[in-house]
Amino acid sequence: MVVKKVLNNNVIIADDNGNEVIVTGKGLGFGKKQGETVDESGAEKFFVLQDKKEQEQYKQLLIEVDEAFIGCMNECMTMLEKRFHVKLYEHIHVALTDHLYYAVHRQKQGLEVRNPFLTETELAYPAEFQAARELLLHVEKCTSTPMPEGEVGFVALHIHSALTSRSLEEVNQHTKLVSTLAGVIEDNLGLTMNAKELDHQRLLRHLHQAIERIQYNDDKEEPESLKKVLKDEYPLCYNLSWKLIKIMQHALKKPVPESEAVYLTLHLQRLARQRNE
Repeated sequence: MVVKKVLNNNVIIADDNGNEVIVTGKGLGFGKKQGETVDESGAEKFFVLQDKKEQEQYKQLLIEVDEAFIGCMNECMTMLEKRFHVKLYEHIHVALTDHLYYAVHRQKQGLEVRNPFLTETELAYPAEFQAARELLLHVEKCTSTPMPEGEVGFVALHIHSALTSRSLEEVNQHTKLVSTLAGVIEDNLGLTMNAKELDHQRLLRHLHQAIERIQYNDDKEEPESLKKVLKDEYPLCYNLSWKLIKIMQHALKKPVPESEAVYLTLHLQRLARQRNE
C-alpha cells in the first residue's frame, strides 16, 4: 500500500493495488507524504468505503472530529468484531462515529435525547444491547463523559445494522413498528408490557422476527385445523392478531401470511391468561 493522502496523524488514505482504502493506526500518518509506502505493521485497521458518498462523509468527519476520538472509535470497532467474530458492515464507521461524537457533545452541553424504544430494542436485540452497553463504557472512559441509558438503545441499533448489512433506516422503522404494535396490544388486553416478563419478551421478539420474515418473504406454514381451533377458542386474541397483521401490512406495504395469525394468537393468549390469573 502507498499513501494517497494523509487525513491526520492517525488516519491516511492509501492505494492498495488500485483500491482506495482508509488505514488507521496510532501515528501512522505522522510525517508521511503522498507516494510513500505504508508501514503496515503500524496499521491497526483498514477498510474500504465503496460508497463514494460515505467516503466523503467520513473524510468530513475526520476534519471535525479530534484524533483521540477517532482512535477511541477504532478501538470500539475492534471490540465489536472480536465479540461477534465477524467483519462489520463498514457503514458503521461513518454512522456510529458521527452519532457518538455528537452524542458526547450533547452530554457536555447538558442536552439529552430521549429514547422511546429502549425496551423494544433490548428485547429484540439482547446481544447487541449488551455489546452497546460495554462499548459506551469505553467511550465514557475515552471522553470522561457519562452517557445516558437511552444511548445504549441507539448504539445497539447501529450494531445490529452493521452485523446484518441492513440499513439503519430499516432497523429503526422495524423498531418503531414493534413499539406501535406493543401499544395496540396493551390497549386491547388492558396490560402493560413488562421487559422482565418472559412471555412479554417472547412476544416482542416474535414481532421483530415476523417483520423480518415479511420483509424478506420468508413464509411459515401452519395447520388449517389449528387456525380454526384458535379462532373458536380464543376469539379476542385471534381478532387482535389480525388487527396487528393489518398494521404490519400497511406499514411494510407487503402481504402478511395467514400463518402469522396462529403464532400471534398463541403469544397473545399467554398474556391474556396471565392478566386474568
